[in-house]
Amino acid sequence: MLRKGYILIVLAVFGSTLGFAQQQPLYSQYMLNTYLVNPAVAGAEGLTAFNLTARKQWAGYVEGPSTYAVSAQTRILKTSFRNRSRLIKARVRKRRPSGKVGLGGFIYNDQNGRIRRTGLQGTYAYHIYMRDYQLSLGASVSFYQFSINVTQADMYDYEKGINDPLIGKNQKISPDANVGALISNEKFYAGISSTSLFQSSIQFGNGNPNDAYRILRQYYLIGGYRIEPYRSAFAIEPSILFTTNERFQRSMDLNVKGYYKQDYWVGVSFRTTGAVVMMFGARYQKFTFGYAFDQSFNDASTLSKFGSHEFMIGYKLGDTVRRYRWLNRF
Repeated sequence: MLRKGYILIVLAVFGSTLGFAQQQPLYSQYMLNTYLVNPAVAGAEGLTAFNLTARKQWAGYVEGPSTYAVSAQTRILKTSFRNRSRLIKARVRKRRPSGKVGLGGFIYNDQNGRIRRTGLQGTYAYHIYMRDYQLSLGASVSFYQFSINVTQADMYDYEKGINDPLIGKNQKISPDANVGALISNEKFYAGISSTSLFQSSIQFGNGNPNDAYRILRQYYLIGGYRIEPYRSAFAIEPSILFTTNERFQRSMDLNVKGYYKQDYWVGVSFRTTGAVVMMFGARYQKFTFGYAFDQSFNDASTLSKFGSHEFMIGYKLGDTVRRYRWLNRF
């Protein structure tokens, strides 16, 4: 018979399957920072971007999932015309960047009940100009640590009157990798990516290795298109995110956002696992602010008395004028 401590761990790990096997951190405003789900996005815009995301699921429930992520990405630009002229005059031979390489990285902490997952990721991306489009390919190497926090009371076997030696604090560091591809232009983007390629196994305590918890490989298909009427201050951007894993457990987000002068927006998202998301945001100079509220209407709604809340702050640096000058992109 399963002991109390083991039952608590199983519930902590698999309890989130009420909303599509949430082994990976969940985000609602990924369309503002698609690098979180596709490594090929690193440097795709030609800007240097920093983003902070904080998410609290099932507000009002003590052990509801929470996620914090900090990401950064940039493009190694070509040598500018002015600097190139100086190098020529100074007769300095220096290999010039191709302008095709993007770099990125992020750190995250995902808490789900008694389970904590902390990880970091480094990304290399390569961007290829194709007439009116840009093809981007990216790969990431990551390391993450799973830690389990179980109290002495959880480990106590009331039947035998002793502590269960199989369950306790357990930590493990595992490597992993992600890959992705993206095609984009000024108004359109579509990408496919896969995370957790190694499908690492996590063994709790000293139990049977066959009972190890395995991280499933995840697949993402994302796309969006911005519709801008001629000489209008308004724009509409429908987008979609389709997610599946090795067990063909599927989820789909159908999103639509309305913009005013590109600086203010409001959006709504319908998640097929049973949630509606409202999004609001604004851009001020180089800063971007976003807020999303999720309301579940599936089995998890019994735990989510006050919904889920997500905040995002972004900061971008770079020459926005030449972002989509396709003939001489960067």
